Amino acid sequence: MTHAPAELRPPALDPATVAEDNTTGYPPPYRPVVAGRFRRRLGEALGLRDFGVNLTRLEPGAATALPHWHSAEDEFVYILEGEVVLVTEADEQRLGPGMCAGFPKGRPEAHCLVNRSDRPALLLEVGTRRPQQDEVVYPGVDLRALPGRRFAHADGRLWEDGGKT
Repeated sequence: MTHAPAELRPPALDPATVAEDNTTGYPPPYRPVVAGRFRRRLGEALGLRDFGVNLTRLEPGAATALPHWHSAEDEFVYILEGEVVLVTEADEQRLGPGMCAGFPKGRPEAHCLVNRSDRPALLLEVGTRRPQQDEVVYPGVDLRALPGRRFAHADGRLWEDGGKT
């Protein structure tokens, strides 16, 4: 049995009713990497607090993030449409619809997804929400996210023009 979106009521939700955003807290030098990343924050729209759920559209050339890993947050991604490249420190793999990847907290292997195709890709992202305990490491660039999601240089100095994620 299917319902038209107008018939949905909480706790159900039509993702198309959640506005897309492409905001980032990255400091200015790193913002272009995610300029083509658009998220519908479904978990927030549904009032979820312990984990986030995003329906993410990646335009050609865009990445989900800079290569990174989390100290206190697990991440999972499921490819719904299109093709992306999973970039890790070890190698690269092409992922298409129905494929997924997971990134356990505390495992120091940087990762991100990049859309190198000529069409948009659609991903479902799920992750733990522990921003007050989590530190995010970005190997190879002058960036760290400290607990509380304050961006700092690799040496710990806060970015003056960086915000919160």
